[in-house]
Amino acid sequence: MDMKKISKIPKCGAKPDLTGKRFVVGTKQLKKAVASGRARYVYLAENADPAVTDVLEQLCRSNHIQFTWVRSMAELGQACGIEVGAAAAAVIDP
Repeated sequence: MDMKKISKIPKCGAKPDLTGKRFVVGTKQLKKAVASGRARYVYLAENADPAVTDVLEQLCRSNHIQFTWVRSMAELGQACGIEVGAAAAAVIDP
């Protein structure tokens, strides 16, 4: 079953609202957050390198962490308040 088609926000994903939430950005930080059990929800950019996002998707699945796809790295980066694109971001416990 292709979770990309099921787990998308309607219409290819909307820019997430991360206002007031604690989050981490980037592959390395996200892997650490998932491994430590701090990640609660993960966003993955559809146009990011599949070599990066496929690994993170599997990590989320194996740790039973919800994830969704966002339309682009640029939108995810903007949602995180950074001036560059982001392949992945995770909402974490405070």
